[in-house]
Amino acid sequence: MTIVDLAIELISIPSHEKEEEVGDVIKKWLKEETDAEVSQDEKGNIIARRGSGEKLAFIGHHDVVPPETDQMDGNRCKVFEKEDRIYGRGAADMKGAIASMMHAFRDADPTEELVFASFVGEEKGGVGAEYAISKGFLPKFIIVGEGSTSYSKKGVVDIVVAHRGWEETEVIIRGEEAHASQSREGKNAIYMASDIIQEIESFDLRGMEILGKYMKESISVTKIEGGTTGNVIPGECRITIDHRTIPGENKIDIRGENINLNLKRSSPAFICKDMSFAKWAQKIANKTTYGSKLVTKPHATDAGWFSIEGCIGVVCGPAEMGEAHTSKESVSIEALEKCYEIYRRMGETKI
Repeated sequence: MTIVDLAIELISIPSHEKEEEVGDVIKKWLKEETDAEVSQDEKGNIIARRGSGEKLAFIGHHDVVPPETDQMDGNRCKVFEKEDRIYGRGAADMKGAIASMMHAFRDADPTEELVFASFVGEEKGGVGAEYAISKGFLPKFIIVGEGSTSYSKKGVVDIVVAHRGWEETEVIIRGEEAHASQSREGKNAIYMASDIIQEIESFDLRGMEILGKYMKESISVTKIEGGTTGNVIPGECRITIDHRTIPGENKIDIRGENINLNLKRSSPAFICKDMSFAKWAQKIANKTTYGSKLVTKPHATDAGWFSIEGCIGVVCGPAEMGEAHTSKESVSIEALEKCYEIYRRMGETKI
């Protein structure tokens, strides 16, 4: 089974709600095609080890965001090849990369302990990675296969050394209900929410320079809900905040006696903790894709969860900017093959 064949099989299996079927396929392939010790934990994470340690790990995830209606064909996801690309939900994010990593994990002649891990729930805030870490899975070095292709130049596989994180926070504001004809008897929670929104707009946002580029946090109110009917002063209002974080401490400082904050989902920011490892990865990438650069990425990945625990890593994968989560999601077959070669060389090169 080629990389393309494996990618197509994985993409065809829906994994936006249930991930067991695609997990079973990954586990079966690893057991049949490699000599690795393959395990699956209670959450559904799959980890395969060659050697007795966890020196270098290839890391991906096998869940996807919900497909569009026209990306489904009955109970299967549509997947097809066209003009040297594979189209389908998860092609870019990130079943294509998983296929490349699985083949590289099998074919590498490792000089040190080599691990392949595919996690559940990355699209839900990294629940699989967080669980694996809580159970002691902490490789010294990691390669996360999220997209890094064509960031600096078309067709080049770059090496990501930092990316922003993400937090989704619900702010619950409680006022006092009253009949709208007697508005002064109540305390309008929507009015209170509008004051908080103005406060959010005036926040002093942090920034930092990485590789000569400025990375800055952002915060946006993305949803507001309040009121029960047209003639009642609302006693409660809820707003949702999207907070894109940068490495370091990021806090939303909203306080008040009648205000509660509920962090619903999050994924930490990431930064490579040892740039010599990033340069090691770049040197290997340049043997396959001349002109690879060290770059930053705007999107959160599971790399953040490992970074905050002290793991040293980079992000390197076949997807290009703007392909993930789209109605025409696709990945270049050439990029899959380039990344396979890069991953295999990484598995065979002493760090």
